[in-house]
Amino acid sequence: MLLRICSAALLALLALAGSAQAQSQLPLESMQIRSLYRVPEPRDEFVRQCAPHMLGRWAHPEAVCGCLHDHAAATVDDPDLRQALLRGISETGVPTIETDWVPPSKQAEIGPTFTKIAKPTLQCMFEPISN
Repeated sequence: MLLRICSAALLALLALAGSAQAQSQLPLESMQIRSLYRVPEPRDEFVRQCAPHMLGRWAHPEAVCGCLHDHAAATVDDPDLRQALLRGISETGVPTIETDWVPPSKQAEIGPTFTKIAKPTLQCMFEPISN
């Protein structure tokens, strides 16, 4: 009888210890799960896609890509044109806008958009703008 009581007590202690350990790991596990579902910031995603195209061309590809995002593309007020410009830079490493990427009503604005971004683009590539 004493053996059964000791065995039951030992099992109860092991169960409590396992439960306490599982509860102490719960916050870490839930943080890991949350980090899997974390959506990347648009700027960070742009730099991640852009930088490989800049390797070998520039000493600091991430800085050039970040500058293009923050300064050159920021001068474009129209959201469709800005999105097309960012897409072009992230896919090719140079400012590009395909006519298929913007609505037909805004395609005439592609040329003036490049004129508008020319100076900040050159600054980003040759005279980095310091924050």
